[in-house]
Amino acid sequence: MTKTSGQTELAFTLNGEPMSLKAVSPTQTLLSYLRQQGYVGTKEGCGDGDCGACTVVMVGTDAEGQPQYQAVNSCLLPVGSLGGRHLYTVEGIANGQLHPVQQAMVDLGGSQCGYCTPGFIMSLFAGYYSDRVADDVTVEGNLCRCTGYLPIRRAAQRVAAAPHGEDAFSQALAQAPTQLESTAYEGEGQQFYRPTQLSEVLTLLQAHPEATLVAGSTDLGLEMSWYRQHYPVMIALEAVAELHQLAQTEDAVVIGAAVPLSHIEDRLRGVFPSLDEMLHWFAARQVRNRATLGGNLGTASPIGDLPPVLLALEATIQVASIEGQREIPIADFFQGYRVTELRTGEVIVSVTIPKTVPAGVARRLSQAYKVGKRGTDDISIVAACYRVDLDAQNRVVAARLAYGGVAATPLRATAVEAGLVGQPWTEDTVLAAKQQLQSAFTPLSDLRGSAEYRNRLIGNLFEKFFVEFETPEQEEVLG
Repeated sequence: MTKTSGQTELAFTLNGEPMSLKAVSPTQTLLSYLRQQGYVGTKEGCGDGDCGACTVVMVGTDAEGQPQYQAVNSCLLPVGSLGGRHLYTVEGIANGQLHPVQQAMVDLGGSQCGYCTPGFIMSLFAGYYSDRVADDVTVEGNLCRCTGYLPIRRAAQRVAAAPHGEDAFSQALAQAPTQLESTAYEGEGQQFYRPTQLSEVLTLLQAHPEATLVAGSTDLGLEMSWYRQHYPVMIALEAVAELHQLAQTEDAVVIGAAVPLSHIEDRLRGVFPSLDEMLHWFAARQVRNRATLGGNLGTASPIGDLPPVLLALEATIQVASIEGQREIPIADFFQGYRVTELRTGEVIVSVTIPKTVPAGVARRLSQAYKVGKRGTDDISIVAACYRVDLDAQNRVVAARLAYGGVAATPLRATAVEAGLVGQPWTEDTVLAAKQQLQSAFTPLSDLRGSAEYRNRLIGNLFEKFFVEFETPEQEEVLG
């Protein structure tokens, strides 16, 4: 693997064998490449990371930096990011005899038409070697169109209960490198850079101001998979050391822009209940293994799941360019549909979420909600996050009511927030606010839901928030 610009070859490992990428567009998806090379066990389904038929396993790291097998959607992964990677497809895990996850699926009839089966197998394979048992959550990003979930569930339960001894795959995992090297690859007139230091990123952006930044490629991958978009220069951020920090103090949490959501989910569980809740409903494990906080912000999607949470928690965004660093309050970051406050040459470095509570606050209530047509793996119709601070007399000290899917950008209902301050936290107060919320935004109608439906959700979710916190054990009691 070379680090020089213009290199026309990338080395990686597939099913334990060395491979070389030559004269291939770096924006071609891994799914397309695999099938062209004859690895047709990896199936092409939806092409947008929903169905899991294209699932392969890639060696990555867990939240503590140890090597880990991770299920990923090959339909979203650009081949330019393969340099130095270790990958496995369904063809590579039998090793002379069926792998235990394959045997369990065979014995318990977990395959009907068989189209989805390789994806389930690979998700179970990744779970087999992780601290997470191979259960329903492991395969949540895999859809079975034959409604065969019961035998698949039984297979997952057998795998979880069976003793796991040492084998060739666990030994290979223990020896796998955990650090990605810097790469620069060119194919079919396109350049793909993967630097390892922030200074390299900023220098590249100065030389290529038109470059497209890519983190986990779970959103940009759609453009490559569905629309075959041409990107002359791409800069991958997945290996940049400074973007992988995750630090916690008494006052705040700082999350690097390139930290995968699955790592945030593990390391910050219990710190921010609303963040925990939204991460649970954020797509599927294959997506969370790749998606990043910086990417979710940088795309500026009005239906992104995490911006409402960050708005309610009053996060700040740290960005950098060759000229220096600056900080942007999350409330100022979204400027219009898919438009942010980022300037040319700037990159998101981290997000800081404060933990401090103002004086006089006795209780802090916080929760997030996502309404979609499916549970964990769908675009939201409306996403909401609320944070309400109460004093000892149960009056509202401060309120943050944030929404996604209701306008061209994620927004807070600032007028309703102001009206809540000083009011008693009662059903009458909440119902009055609910009425105001139902006319606070002007959402559009689309295939996911009508404007009228969205307006009803905007108010109803806030009432749901109040009702749920009538149960004392759900409150965050502050000392």
